[in-house]
Amino acid sequence: MFIQTETTPNPATLKFLPGQTVLEMGTADFPTADAAAKSPLAKAIFAVPGVTGVFFGSDFVTVTKDDATDWDHAKPAILGVIMEHFQSGAPVMDGEGAGSGGHAEHTGDAEDGAIVAQIKDLLDTRVRPAVAQDGGDITFHGFERGVVYLHMQGACAGCPSSTLTLKMGIENLLRHYIPEVTEVRPVAG
Repeated sequence: MFIQTETTPNPATLKFLPGQTVLEMGTADFPTADAAAKSPLAKAIFAVPGVTGVFFGSDFVTVTKDDATDWDHAKPAILGVIMEHFQSGAPVMDGEGAGSGGHAEHTGDAEDGAIVAQIKDLLDTRVRPAVAQDGGDITFHGFERGVVYLHMQGACAGCPSSTLTLKMGIENLLRHYIPEVTEVRPVAG
């Protein structure tokens, strides 16, 4: 088994590509070791000293480290954990713990429902595939009075360029196609 690695725009996050499916559907975000309880793989990665976050996509795992940890030391240990896990045949997630589709349900008024559907469609077709290339995900969290609230995960969470991505990229895209959108803001998980 050969696992490729790729850098991400976030220097604290590295993308690992095991060459096989990680999650059949959706994504899974583990911002803390406690959140990793439903995933044997995430728990094992968190056992590596310095790991502060784990994120699963369809065919990748992104791992975030603390500032004191050097990738030269953490990367071989993480590669070993991922290789051992996939060779063991153990599940990535326990029981019914599959990945989530990501988007929150819209709870606002009905007239915003069509706008929210357009926002989710643009996120799914134009934004999420691009950020998955960088080892992360961006999901819809809410829409209120022209403001779109998005949740950033994986490599996107805490990335130095995430504000630029939100403001110059996603906000401009949404405002171009949906005149009702006036601003995009990040929300914490």
